[in-house]
Amino acid sequence: MVRNRRRSRYPRFVAALAAAVLTAGGLVLSAETARAADADIATNGGFESGLTGWSCTGGSGVIVNTPVHGGTSALKATPAGSDNAKCTQTVTVRPDSAYTLSAWVQGSYVYLGAAGTGTTDVSTWTPSAPSWQKLTTSFRTGPATTSVTLYTNGWYGTPAYHVDDLTLVGPGGETGQPPAVPAGLRASTVTASSVGLAWSPVTGATGYTVHRNGAPDVNVTGTSTTITGLSPATAYSFQVSATNSAGRSARSSAVTATTQAGGGGGNGADLPAHALVGYLHSSFANGSGYTRMSDVPASWDVINLAFGEPTSVTSGDIRFSLCPVAECPNVESAAEFKAAIKAKQAAGKKVLISIGGQNGQVQLASTAARDAFVSSVSKIIDEYGLDGLDIDFEGHSLSLNNGDTDFRNPTSPVIVNLISAVKSLKAKYGADFVLTMAPETFFVQLGYQFYGSGPWGGQDPRAGAYLPVIHALRDDLTLLHVQDYNSGPIMGLDNQYHSMGGADFHIAMTDMLLTGFPVAGDTTKVFPALNPGQVAIGLPASTQAGNGHTTPSEVNKALDCLTKKTNCGSYQTHGTWPALRGLMTWSINWDRFNQWEFSRNFDTYFGG
Repeated sequence: MVRNRRRSRYPRFVAALAAAVLTAGGLVLSAETARAADADIATNGGFESGLTGWSCTGGSGVIVNTPVHGGTSALKATPAGSDNAKCTQTVTVRPDSAYTLSAWVQGSYVYLGAAGTGTTDVSTWTPSAPSWQKLTTSFRTGPATTSVTLYTNGWYGTPAYHVDDLTLVGPGGETGQPPAVPAGLRASTVTASSVGLAWSPVTGATGYTVHRNGAPDVNVTGTSTTITGLSPATAYSFQVSATNSAGRSARSSAVTATTQAGGGGGNGADLPAHALVGYLHSSFANGSGYTRMSDVPASWDVINLAFGEPTSVTSGDIRFSLCPVAECPNVESAAEFKAAIKAKQAAGKKVLISIGGQNGQVQLASTAARDAFVSSVSKIIDEYGLDGLDIDFEGHSLSLNNGDTDFRNPTSPVIVNLISAVKSLKAKYGADFVLTMAPETFFVQLGYQFYGSGPWGGQDPRAGAYLPVIHALRDDLTLLHVQDYNSGPIMGLDNQYHSMGGADFHIAMTDMLLTGFPVAGDTTKVFPALNPGQVAIGLPASTQAGNGHTTPSEVNKALDCLTKKTNCGSYQTHGTWPALRGLMTWSINWDRFNQWEFSRNFDTYFGG
């Protein structure tokens, strides 16, 4: 928050007269007669950029994701017997100027201060702060002071302390002035999944950052934006700061907006609060054996028919037929299959056609292929009376060969045509059309590191390739169930790599979807968070079904952490999502082969 200019101790006309006399006498005022607007000149005071700008004695400081006061990170520093865990930062200041130093702290014996002020060094402390407490102190720099050292510390041998949202508000150094704090922040259009924001322009600003619930969310150059990907019926706090080449202003006063109830994307309202999704091998057999539709247990809420496959990679023409008798001796007739689908739907289940799979490469590189896709998928849906479509495109189906780098504005034909085709199907079948997607982590979460032409993008431009599809269709999307298997290690928002098969992998991958993340590290291109009701976790049903099988106990740990924030491991989530929709597995057939371990555990956990 910007401090008001210091009031003169004299009436205005006396101050003006004194200024005139001093000027006439050839003297120069040292008061702040032409001072620029105050700004927060501390570097990385929210610790969102790790320990950048900070130095902690004896390696005592680390960045944690909980507890935090604002944003997603905070400083944790642990004193030792001969070390008070002092963390410091030196900042450039103006001589003979007033500054206010503040920080939110938690712990026992937490100190906040400034040294090298050129006048009287200052500090403040609290002997006990079991919850977040704000410490504030002020100082004035000396006539020749151009830098001061900010510090926090604990006391020798005491437990760790935490610091967050540290600010030093006052005029910037001589090398330039950060802009003033934006004024007039207001919310405009509010929907179930978005909030429109606008504010007054700031002279000298070259850009603005919108902060959601204390964390930087999106960078813009104008004075308005719409924050998307929000959860329905949820209150959000927004602030905005201004930037230029000299730095960033302090954050504006906050405005709170509550999203509307319902909505949030897709048609998920008539699914159970927690749904189980499974793929049914309907067109082929493998080592798991063929399972008839009528034999699928009632545990399964969404049944994806695997697979509708293309007649060629680029045709867009999709065909589906039941497994041949020679391959599946116990296959039902088409009439029996359709009757079983209707019975499932009468019981409240959804049955979809899944397009793609490992062998079903689909590239809608032309409008003709797009139109053929819409026409042929419609025929399948109509013939079998299905509820919608599951997109299980893998591999080169989503190639970004033309070097797209902004997921919000794709130009690659295979991406643009796929989005257009799905929107056409949605428009044809209306609000009840169920749309799900099953990408691999490579095509989604890997976009956090690489997208388009990044280090891996240069080798494989498909990294993160599903992001533009998900983003463009997020308001139509019923469920996204990323395949958390058949994957190498993937980096989470903690900037650590996580490997398949344990709770931490599923926690980290799901937290990214529910928190949002900058794409390829670019904070101007933040992939917005999805509604938790749109997200399910994808896992293999058995060790035979795919690499990355996760035991029921580890699955339950992941669910505990994500929905209750209990039983968490090394990865700390950025929120708690009791409305997480559920689980997906490959496949119903493999679960049957494995004595229904996956679905039984789901039913037990959610009381099904």
